[in-house]
Amino acid sequence: MITARDDRRRTFESVPAGVEAASWWGRAWVSALEEVSRDPARLARGRTYAAEGHVDAVTVTPGRIVAYVRGSRARPYRTELALSPFPDAEWSELLEAVAADPTALASLLEREVPQSLAGAVLPGAGELVPRCSCPDTARPPCKHAAALCYRAARLLDEDPFVLLLLRGRGERELLDELTRRNAAHAAREQPDAAPDFPGVPARAALARTSLPPLPAPMAAPAAVGLPPAYPADPAAPDPLALDQLATDAAARALALLTTAEDPIAGLTLWQDAVRLASAHHTAGLTGAARTLYRDLARATGRTTTELARAAAAWRQGGLPALAALEEPWAPPAGPFDRARPALLAASQGAFRPDRNRLTAPTRQLRLGRDGLWYAYESRPHTEDWWPTGTPSPDPLTALRR
Repeated sequence: MITARDDRRRTFESVPAGVEAASWWGRAWVSALEEVSRDPARLARGRTYAAEGHVDAVTVTPGRIVAYVRGSRARPYRTELALSPFPDAEWSELLEAVAADPTALASLLEREVPQSLAGAVLPGAGELVPRCSCPDTARPPCKHAAALCYRAARLLDEDPFVLLLLRGRGERELLDELTRRNAAHAAREQPDAAPDFPGVPARAALARTSLPPLPAPMAAPAAVGLPPAYPADPAAPDPLALDQLATDAAARALALLTTAEDPIAGLTLWQDAVRLASAHHTAGLTGAARTLYRDLARATGRTTTELARAAAAWRQGGLPALAALEEPWAPPAGPFDRARPALLAASQGAFRPDRNRLTAPTRQLRLGRDGLWYAYESRPHTEDWWPTGTPSPDPLTALRR
């Protein structure tokens, strides 16, 4: 288990190759020291020392970055760059700002310094204080401190959490705190839950009537029955079609009896065809079911593959799941923006956003208009997305089901 104390000390035995900082925050780090230097020649020698590998292992702790830098003498010099850590109150404001900004949180999880935090976390001119055990103390920074500054910039290019550690907090404790604050923001965005029981006016509850009480309703059957067998008469209607109609009518009647709602009211021809097909999984289709798929696809002007995909979506979550399959849309800011950072923080990989969809190489999440996430899978290097799992209001839960 990594403790906060362990998380606040990092040693880098090797530093990425190169001297010039590649990132904008790495260049800003170097500028903080160069702007106070009055001797360009020392900076040039420090850059040469860094390029020639004179800087040994670099250790970073809150407030300082330390390394031994080899000069012209046999014994290396202890060199450090000091930067004031933030107090707890300032850290609290900073973390709250990141947790409330999905873009800043995503940038940090992708190991980039968010532009919105640049003014707060990057050192200003004169804020980065060099110290060295060499005798050249007249006009800091010396060439050894300059060499350390250039090598540290390459560390920051690769991992901006080094800069945040200098400001006082380790990577693990930062991510844990950001996860907690991000969850709190997400919870505040959820609409208030509806009351469990609707209110009844007292006047209506106590009103007297002259009507006798209604008899108790008959119990609904546990399941629909089987349709009767049909004679093999060439002049009779298609037995398969009659069987399908009778079975569907019985299921519709049971739904009306138990829920008082018509399950197909308002459905289009295509949606009703998908509903009928969803009762038959495409794996191990019987001859009769294959005929049903063929006839439904032909009647709706679709292919059997389109029908099979839509039926899989219907089994995943009914009409809202079919809408998630077929209707890309642009969700408002909020839960959708927070999903990608949450997936990154949970080590699920990077997902590319496109309207209401988050896509990885073989996995995809689609946010429905009902607020649920629907998971999809595809073979590598294809765009053949098929519904999978059970929808959930939480993207991680939907992805793992």
